[in-house]
Amino acid sequence: MAKSEPIYDVELIDAHTTFTLREFCERGEVHAEFVIKLVNYGVISPVEEGEVREWCFDLPALARLRKAQRLQRDLDLNVPGLAMSLDLLDDVQSLRREVERLNHQLRQLMGDW
Repeated sequence: MAKSEPIYDVELIDAHTTFTLREFCERGEVHAEFVIKLVNYGVISPVEEGEVREWCFDLPALARLRKAQRLQRDLDLNVPGLAMSLDLLDDVQSLRREVERLNHQLRQLMGDW
């Protein structure tokens, strides 16, 4: 008997797609209360401020939610810890981009000598 290959569902999402709070919770497999806590601590942000029932989230917010979930699972962090960790990770990423930009400029200058 041949071993069957796994079947994957693939959904193509436009970069400008937004999700209601309910859709966001379904995609992230979280409760709305958790999302509300993440918003209150600045971990994620809805596309526009307003009433909770009117919140919509974009793909970067969904990616950040998943990163927060991994940190919580792997490091057993609470929500304030998640907020601080994600801010620090953002800072590290920003600093790495700046170092790369400066290294690129330096290589260009050294090439001109």
